[in-house]
Amino acid sequence: MTDYETDRTALLIVDPYNDFMSEGGKLFDAIRDTAESVNFFDNLRRIISAVRAAGISVLILPHHRAHEHAFVNWKHMTPFQKSGVPLKAFEVGTWGGEFNEEFGPRGGDVVVQEHWAQSGFANTDLDLQLRQRGIEKIILVGVIANSCIESTARFGMELGYHVTLVRDGAAAFSQEGMDVAFNINGPTYAHSILTTEDLLAQIHA
Repeated sequence: MTDYETDRTALLIVDPYNDFMSEGGKLFDAIRDTAESVNFFDNLRRIISAVRAAGISVLILPHHRAHEHAFVNWKHMTPFQKSGVPLKAFEVGTWGGEFNEEFGPRGGDVVVQEHWAQSGFANTDLDLQLRQRGIEKIILVGVIANSCIESTARFGMELGYHVTLVRDGAAAFSQEGMDVAFNINGPTYAHSILTTEDLLAQIHA
């Protein structure tokens, strides 16, 4: 059993934008099936509440928000980045590009610099923000399980952090994505893969 010490642990909430987390968001329907299958939103509410009550640090890891000239002259855009240009997901100045009221930042939380692709560490200040706070253990929740969460978690492991995944605290575009994230790839790098119930039993206010 892992000891999630208050002063050494942080909850990382990945991409809690309205476009993902709110009914009517541009990508809400894309994650709906997997979210409902694991009770994702209610689990996220429980996890965030428990973490805040325990005094554990909360960091928000936002995806790059769309704006008109974001990828001008880029040579090596990913397929996901290319598909996102016409969709304008998380567009600056729109409701979809704002944080969900429930799952976004509260006073005292840290909002990390936006990540351009998948990893919340690459080209952001996440590592600096964690190390300045003496954080050694990171718990990842949010979206997408086999994309931004997995990439961030892998990078964190490589940097020496203790990584915890929450199999019903994340959602993806498909059940296959969930299976890959938690049953195939996750065990190769994560130190703990827990359910919400498992996690809550190890967090004490």
